[in-house]
Amino acid sequence: MTLKEQLTAELKTAMRGGDVERRDTIRLLQAAIKQEEIDNQVTLDNEGVTAVLLKQAKQRRESITDYTKAGREDLAGEEQRQLAIIETFLPQMMSREEVEKVARRVITDLGVTDAKGMGQVMARLMPQVKGKADGRIVNEVVRDLLQSP
Repeated sequence: MTLKEQLTAELKTAMRGGDVERRDTIRLLQAAIKQEEIDNQVTLDNEGVTAVLLKQAKQRRESITDYTKAGREDLAGEEQRQLAIIETFLPQMMSREEVEKVARRVITDLGVTDAKGMGQVMARLMPQVKGKADGRIVNEVVRDLLQSP
């Protein structure tokens, strides 16, 4: 079952079960996928759909941060619930320790010893963890590894 089919099946289940929040979130995701397909004149495969879902999740995380800073806990809570629903459709994300292990290997392979080589490390590391790890966590891990002696 493709990710699109899974979204459609989950939408039907949410509608039958009366889960309004899940239904609305899935509809938002389907609209974002459709918009991406129209904009680029392509039919997205699972990888493309996952990229759209990751983008939507990232938007929710940023909104949660902004709403929390603004003292709008009600809106932050709504975004948090949407994010939880989106994450059910995403592949299992790598833990910080797993990212650190991969990053250490890349740093060793490249022979980078200081923060000046961070761009090189990130360029080699990101394709390996794309869709499996949050970019912000990857950035923090690499920065920590390159700054520690």
